[in-house]
Amino acid sequence: MSWGTDQPGYPPEQPQGYGYGYGYGSGGDQQQQPYGQPQYGGPPYPQQYDDHDQQGYAPEYAPADYSAYPVAEQVPEQVSGDTAQLPTVEPPPSEGEFTAATEAGAEAELRGRESEPEPAPAPDAPPKPAGRDRYFDTLRAVALVRVVTYHTFGWAWAGMVFPSMGIMFALAGTLMAKSLERPALKVIRSRIRRLLPPFWFWGFFVVVAMLIHDWMPGWQIVYWIVPLGDPPGNAWGEQAWEILWYLRTYLWFVLLSPLLLRVFRLAPVAVLVLSLAPILVVHFLWEPPDDRFGSALTDLATFLFCWILGFAHRDGVLQRLKPFAVVVLSFAAIGYAGWYAFTHQAETGSYDLDDIPLAQAFWSAGFVTLLMYAKAHFRIDFAGLARFKRLDRIVTIFNARAVTLYLWHEIALILAVPLIDQFWNVPAFETYLPLESQWFMFGIGWILIAVFILLCGWVEDVAAKKKPRLLP
Repeated sequence: MSWGTDQPGYPPEQPQGYGYGYGYGSGGDQQQQPYGQPQYGGPPYPQQYDDHDQQGYAPEYAPADYSAYPVAEQVPEQVSGDTAQLPTVEPPPSEGEFTAATEAGAEAELRGRESEPEPAPAPDAPPKPAGRDRYFDTLRAVALVRVVTYHTFGWAWAGMVFPSMGIMFALAGTLMAKSLERPALKVIRSRIRRLLPPFWFWGFFVVVAMLIHDWMPGWQIVYWIVPLGDPPGNAWGEQAWEILWYLRTYLWFVLLSPLLLRVFRLAPVAVLVLSLAPILVVHFLWEPPDDRFGSALTDLATFLFCWILGFAHRDGVLQRLKPFAVVVLSFAAIGYAGWYAFTHQAETGSYDLDDIPLAQAFWSAGFVTLLMYAKAHFRIDFAGLARFKRLDRIVTIFNARAVTLYLWHEIALILAVPLIDQFWNVPAFETYLPLESQWFMFGIGWILIAVFILLCGWVEDVAAKKKPRLLP
C-alpha cells in the first residue's frame, strides 16, 4: 500500500510540470509524485618548466706547457702612500694539478645545479593540490543536503538558491576529464563498475517490492540492469525509482565523454558557449518525443553546459578568461533564466526550475560558472575545513557514500512517514514531539539515511575494489 499525502507529516502535493521534468516519459505508468520533481543533486595540470642545458658543465682543456712562462718577480708588500696591499702572484699549476682542479670544479657545479629547486610554475598555471580537493567535496556534500531538503519540503526556490544538479554534473565532468588522461575504454569501464553494483543492490529491493504489489514488467526490465533509459515501475514505487533520471543522464555523459572532450579541445571557449545551443533547439525548434529517448535527450541538453564546464576547469580554460567577461555573462544567463521561469509559470504551474528545462539550463550555467571560476581564479581549496573535525568527517562520508545517499534518501523519507505514525501511539511523543512538522520528518529522514549508509554503503567499497567498511 502506498503512502499518500494524507499521512501526518507528509508534504503537500506539488504540481507536475514539463513532462515529468527531466526524463519521466517512460510510458503511461507514471503517477503524480508528492514531493515535486526529484533532482540530485583544481585538478593538477602539467607544470611548464624552463629547460636547463645540461651539456658540458666543464669544457675540455688541452694540456699546456708552463715551462715557457716567465717567472714572476717579487712585488713589494707596500707602495708609497696609502695604497692597499697587492695580492701575491702564485705560480701556475702543473698539468696534473690543473686537470684535477678542473674536474673537481665541474663536479661541484653539477652537484650545485642538481640541488637547486625547480623553478616555480607560471603565475597563471593551476596549482597541484595534494589529496582530495575539499572545495569540490564540500560543494558535493551541500548539493546532496539540498536534494534531501527539496524532496522533503518541495520548495520551488531551492533550485535557485543552490542548483545541485548543475553542480553535480560539473564536478563529474571535471573528474571525467582528469580520468581520461588514461585510456578511454578503461576509464568508462571503471566508471560503470563503480555505478552499477550500488544501483543493482538498491534496485533489487525496489523491484521485489513492486512485484509484491502487483507489478509485472515487460522487456523494459533490462533498464534495471543498465539504466540507459528510465527503468519501468508502477505507481506504488514511483517515489523511489523516479530519481533514477540522474543516473541515466550521468551514464550517457560518461559514454560520450571521450568524444565530447576531443571536440572541446579543438576550440574550448567556442564549444563551451555553444553547449547551450541544444537546449535552445529542444525548447524552441524541435520538441523531443514523450518517451525514454525524448526524456534522455532533454536531460542531456539541459546539463551539457555544466558537464563541458567541468572540462574547461580541468584544462585551465576558465582561469585564462577575463573576470569581467565571466561575471557579466554568468549574471546574464542567471537573469535570463529567472525572467523566463517567472514569466512562464502559467505553463508549468510553478517557477520551479525542475519543471522548466530551459530555465534550469541557463540558471545552472551562470551559477556553476561563478563557482568554478572562483575556484580557478582565487585558488580556493577549503583546506581550513580540516580544523573542524566533525564537519570535515561528514564531508568525507558524504563524498565516499554519495551514490548510496542519493539512491536511498527517498526510501528513507518514505519510511519516515509510517514511523512517525507509530509515534502518535505513544502519549509522551504525541505531547512533546512536533509530529506534524515537516522539520521533524526531515530529522527522522536523516536518521534513516544514516542507517542506510551504515547498512548499504559497503557496496560502494566493493564496486571500487576496496575493503568493505561501515564508514570510510
